[in-house]
Amino acid sequence: MKFKKTKTAALALAALLAAGSFSGCALVTNNLKKDLQQVVATVDITDSEDYASLKGTITSSDVLKRDLVASYASVGSTYVNSYGMAAADVYEMLKNQLVNRQIYVQYAQAYFLDNDSSKSKAGWDKAIADADKSQKEVAAVKYFLDDDEFALAEYNVKTSLNATLDSQELEYIEAEEDTHDHDTARTTPTGIDTVSEDFYDTAYKVYTGYNHASDCGTYEAQDGSTTTTRLKAYKTLLSNLNYYGLISRGEEDTSDITKLSYYNSELKSQCETQLINKLGDVFEEQAKEKVTKEWVETKYQTTLASQKEQFGASDKSALESALDGVSDSSFVLYAPAGYGFVINILLPFSAQQTQELNDSEADFGDVKGNKFVKRASLLEGLTATDQRNTWFTGHDDYSYEAVAEDNAYTAGKADRKYLFFEDSMKKTEGTDGVPAQYEKIPNYLGQYTYNGKVVTKEDEDGDKEYIFQPEKISVDGFLGEMKSYLSHAGLNVANEEYPNGQEDAYFGRARTAYYKEDGKVDYPKFLYYKANISELADFDANEIFHEGSSENIAFSVINELSFAYNTDTAGLNSYLGYAVSPDNTDFVKEFEFAAQEAVRGGAGTITVAPSDYGWHIMYCTFAYSADKTEPYTFNWDEIEVEGTFSNLYYEALTAENFSSYSSEIQTTVLNKYNNDTCVTVYEERYKDLYEA
Repeated sequence: MKFKKTKTAALALAALLAAGSFSGCALVTNNLKKDLQQVVATVDITDSEDYASLKGTITSSDVLKRDLVASYASVGSTYVNSYGMAAADVYEMLKNQLVNRQIYVQYAQAYFLDNDSSKSKAGWDKAIADADKSQKEVAAVKYFLDDDEFALAEYNVKTSLNATLDSQELEYIEAEEDTHDHDTARTTPTGIDTVSEDFYDTAYKVYTGYNHASDCGTYEAQDGSTTTTRLKAYKTLLSNLNYYGLISRGEEDTSDITKLSYYNSELKSQCETQLINKLGDVFEEQAKEKVTKEWVETKYQTTLASQKEQFGASDKSALESALDGVSDSSFVLYAPAGYGFVINILLPFSAQQTQELNDSEADFGDVKGNKFVKRASLLEGLTATDQRNTWFTGHDDYSYEAVAEDNAYTAGKADRKYLFFEDSMKKTEGTDGVPAQYEKIPNYLGQYTYNGKVVTKEDEDGDKEYIFQPEKISVDGFLGEMKSYLSHAGLNVANEEYPNGQEDAYFGRARTAYYKEDGKVDYPKFLYYKANISELADFDANEIFHEGSSENIAFSVINELSFAYNTDTAGLNSYLGYAVSPDNTDFVKEFEFAAQEAVRGGAGTITVAPSDYGWHIMYCTFAYSADKTEPYTFNWDEIEVEGTFSNLYYEALTAENFSSYSSEIQTTVLNKYNNDTCVTVYEERYKDLYEA
């Protein structure tokens, strides 16, 4: 467990209870309520000499058996089933994690009492004394949080509970709907609907069905949700809470979940998470102080020299492995010329065309089975369509009608009006000191409308139905869309060429046109189109992830078009695309040549070539060329400019340093306080969970 957790996980216990995950569970005894409420460990660091003066202020913490069972049901069984660990060892590991969390919470309280002048024992005692009886445990942790941190804790509890209820309610919604086949859901971009780390909504409420979803702030009810389905979901949760003893006696009014003792226990847990994060922020700042300009620049030069020595050697396996692992925290600072990355957009043959190609005879008895003439005739008739129709349908309807301010690309057609991911595209700007609700989808321009006509109507139950009439486009039609969308984004395609002719000149060639004099296949003869983006003539590798740069706009446009048309789904959500080597590869040879040709042209180069799968549109996102084998430049002055290489490199080193620094502190803390003096374990109370 780390001190700093940048994202708050869903409430595992709540999710398990909502689904009734423990029902009939053989792991617990018959007297379930009493059994699950047993204390399996007690933590009190004031039993140590270090914090004896805080005895009675920092109160001891109990780890309950129900927490242990919930952890096992949530993640522990994976260790047994997937990794072969013994159940006893898994329970011991989970028990230690729960104990460690309470040690960290108590240590954080002690740390701020010792190091924050605004916190004192007297102030803490007063905060607890002034709190209502049901709120005292929450108040003990809340004292160390500022208003924003506590508001975020409340928001996280409520969003997690709504997510739990949404999941349960969906089962009731689907049960009431007619079942029918759906198309396979289209892959969506990484980062959609990602709530900003610091966002909270003070008007946000848990929608239980006893209230109205419209009165719950920024909460949005699911498609098909009704008061009936929501009440069913909420009553299922209440039933399980009661069954497992998580609702106290006397709690007769259960219509307001925030008045339940269970809610307070979860709020306390979320406050503890915020307190751990707060301590993590302190240690992160301490760790950052060690990441100086001189240290980073030395680290960069050392890594660069090491990679030049390693990746310049004759054995290329280490380089190719490193390229496959490139990310925001793993960089290849040097590579010989000819290496790079491409996005591949596959416009596929239809099933009928594929069958026709498979059934055809090889060209003039070609012993290798090549069918280039037949394939060319099929390529000429190949049409592609926008693949995003499933983004309209189901309970995750991501579509919305564009308005003038969206600057949508419509190709001048009035019936092209739908964009996607409204939350992630339009709710990404904060106001009046409040953080934005959502993070923007990275490397995704978001202005390309669905290419086709969409008609909506209501079915007999009053639900919205979509009827799609997608535009069918040839490879030239796609290139037209690509060039127009790039132009819409302020970029221009230049140096266009059709190396082997266009239309009849390309598709009507004889078999011999595909071969060299020695009988070997002449792969350059398959290249249909080549061009580049003029604004990237002086491509700056430091800018590719910097929003607003020409490099990033081009990347974002091509990435969005890939999500719209590409049927090579393995290439979706890749970091820079496929890693390309100048040597022989395992790729299909026509694909290999077109990818290598794109890399030879440098970042911003576009190539088009066929294979037996259809048309491949290649876009070189990044290339190591003869004059750019060291494409990056670290600039300390840009470490705060989000998305630049210098920013990403600095953040990666800072995160690595913080991880090491916090691990050292945590090891010290655990060595001091996870012992028989501060921790009492009652193994006999939970060993029945793993003993036969």
